[in-house]
Amino acid sequence: MIYDRIEAVRELLEEEKLDAVLVNKEVNLHYFSGFTGDSTFLVISRQKAFLVTDFRYTEQAVQQCPEYEIVEQTEGLLTAVAELSVKEGYKKVGFEGGALIYDAYAALKRKMSGISLTKSVKLDELRAVKEDEEIQYIRKAVSISDKAFAEVLSYLRSGLKEKEVAAFMENAMRVKGSERPAFTTIVASGKRGSLPHGTASDKVIEKGDLVTMDFGAVYKGYHSDITRTVCVGWADDIKRNIYNLVLKGQLLGVSKVRPGVSGKSVDLAVRKCFDEEGGPILADMGLPVEELDSNGKAVGMSRYFGHGLGHSLGLEIHEEPRLSRFSKCKSLPINTLITVEPGIYIPDWGGVRIEDTVLVTEDGREVLTKSPKQLIEL
Repeated sequence: MIYDRIEAVRELLEEEKLDAVLVNKEVNLHYFSGFTGDSTFLVISRQKAFLVTDFRYTEQAVQQCPEYEIVEQTEGLLTAVAELSVKEGYKKVGFEGGALIYDAYAALKRKMSGISLTKSVKLDELRAVKEDEEIQYIRKAVSISDKAFAEVLSYLRSGLKEKEVAAFMENAMRVKGSERPAFTTIVASGKRGSLPHGTASDKVIEKGDLVTMDFGAVYKGYHSDITRTVCVGWADDIKRNIYNLVLKGQLLGVSKVRPGVSGKSVDLAVRKCFDEEGGPILADMGLPVEELDSNGKAVGMSRYFGHGLGHSLGLEIHEEPRLSRFSKCKSLPINTLITVEPGIYIPDWGGVRIEDTVLVTEDGREVLTKSPKQLIEL
């Protein structure tokens, strides 16, 4: 498995006309070597693969990374990487521009005399298509999240603080096998529901509040991501209508996920649905049915859906490809994981978001998230 991943890097080196690449992003260190420590660089060339670390990790690296030659640095990590590159006779070396901080880059450039260090490479894209083992880890993480949601439904009630709900949720996931929260848990109730990333606060949940919960588990380093919105008490007609519109958009988005589809097209389909069917709801709320966006285009309910429809996940909670108006993905590949998470966020009213994790399969899709999506009134 690691050998195949190294070979994928070497194919990229061939395409980019590079002799080697420096890898220092932590998740990529893990992915391309199996190493679980830090303070380390990988140096992968067309013929060799080196792992440069210090004495704290050399024994561990030997055990975890049989495909790599282990180099123990004693005079500084950057110095060792530079000296190795010079010794190996590299002329053109790539680096992870999204991970290598400027000061480290500048130091490497000074130390790597005679080597061109000007090409930033995107190794993250090599992690987009998941292997079978990775998919199983994500399935497990999703299952943990589903079970935690079922438990929180029996706990959630008016009078609790959002932070108390988040703590309960995170503990439930831990008990079920999560290594840590996948991200800072979001619990946003009442008017705070208009905050797409409204992390749990001291606000007390009141009867009649919609409560949006966005959370995830981590299993063997792999993430899950789920959002559900419930009502504490009975929902009025406007809350119910907005919830049902978001649910319709979410189901539509899921149905559009399949191999070969573009990220933009899936996102656009949901926005179109919101605009075509959201007018009567806006009118009932006393809000303009349409307004002009920044491009002068008249839009309806979609103006309250300000983020992308979804993102991939794996060793990181947000990965490529994405479903959005700005997506560069022209063709979703098989064995990609993608979230579908439309939301409507209306200032001074609140919000609704529903999110599933979806696996792109040969014949379409498989929704991994099993938690119910109909409006739950507690």
